[in-house]
Amino acid sequence: MMLETVAAVPGMVGGMLLHLRSLRKFEQSGGWIKALLEEAENERMHLMTMVELVKPKWYERLLVLAVQGVFFNAYFVLYLLSPKLAHRVVGYLEEEAIHSYTEYLKDIDSGAIENAPAPAIAIDYWRLPKDATLKDVITVIRADEAHHRDVNHFASDIHFQGKELKESPAPLGYH
Repeated sequence: MMLETVAAVPGMVGGMLLHLRSLRKFEQSGGWIKALLEEAENERMHLMTMVELVKPKWYERLLVLAVQGVFFNAYFVLYLLSPKLAHRVVGYLEEEAIHSYTEYLKDIDSGAIENAPAPAIAIDYWRLPKDATLKDVITVIRADEAHHRDVNHFASDIHFQGKELKESPAPLGYH
């Protein structure tokens, strides 16, 4: 749950900074504003799902505020200094998320974690069957993380080539 609180930050920061740049320069973003904000919203839904599963205590919520505040500001500065590095870091963080969710699925399969019914919020958001389980939810979340990994590595590669994101169409329509 704690990781999902910061996972929504990069898309929001990147989308916000590109949005402001677009307004200042009167130019299109090539779909990147939408793509990054979709990523942020999708990560927020991961968090909302985890909140339903974990039911965090008041002190965990306080910790979320602190961690998110520090991470938002650090990522904001990183993105201003080097969008290439910022997207690459997120790509690697998403790779770690994929690994973590793979381990989570192994724990469900082994019986270490109960394969409980999926929360209603997850069923609605991902349009899962009414009888979906935790395993179904973790499987779609892991697929989301793989998409975010690919998008962020792609964005970093564009910057690495000395181009701006707007020069390469953003991968839209996944979520």
